[in-house]
Amino acid sequence: MNQLPPWSYSGIKTFEQCPKKYYHLKVARDYKEDDNAEHLLYGKQFHKAAEMYIKEGEPLPPQFSFVKKTLDNLKSFQGEKLCEYEMGLTADLRPCTFKAEEVWWRGIADLIILDREKGEARVVDYKTGKSAKYADTGQLELMALAVFKHFPEITKVKAALLFVVCNQFIKDSYDKASEEAMWDKWLRDYNRMKFAYSSDVWNPRPSGLCRKHCIVTECPHNGGFR
Repeated sequence: MNQLPPWSYSGIKTFEQCPKKYYHLKVARDYKEDDNAEHLLYGKQFHKAAEMYIKEGEPLPPQFSFVKKTLDNLKSFQGEKLCEYEMGLTADLRPCTFKAEEVWWRGIADLIILDREKGEARVVDYKTGKSAKYADTGQLELMALAVFKHFPEITKVKAALLFVVCNQFIKDSYDKASEEAMWDKWLRDYNRMKFAYSSDVWNPRPSGLCRKHCIVTECPHNGGFR
């Protein structure tokens, strides 16, 4: 039986998209995404630039100057700013460090703004894609759940996906009182992935992405299959 590693939002979304793709990327590891793809490098560069601008006050590189006003607005919010903040949770949903031996879930928040006096936090995740058309706020929900565990005094999280290229915010908010119901949903998703590990069954899930956007070329649904 394959050993189930700590999970994350990106991992569970890959599994939901296609268990077979997840298997090749995360279990067999016989395929690998291209870390040097232009859009990924651009995203990494922006994340670092935003972190250093908010955290250290370093000037933004010229190619990201168009986001300065938006980042200044984020800086103006009251509260402690935590950039690229790593969080972990244990299987019984206790907070732990990102690399703890007992870590069960991992996540990195691009920006957390903690207003401890009000018991509120803001969570922002930067997106460098050109369109917010298919935005998924599930990542924000998981980050909010982790914030509730790591900062027990926080009872409300206002969260947003910031699509920097089109300057669009996709917003949502989360109350600590709804924690249990939110976790129930994620645990159902997690248990489906856990069953795949225990049964070693990784069925493909064909979609419109298969032929042109999947790197698993040995899959019969892939356009590169021979």
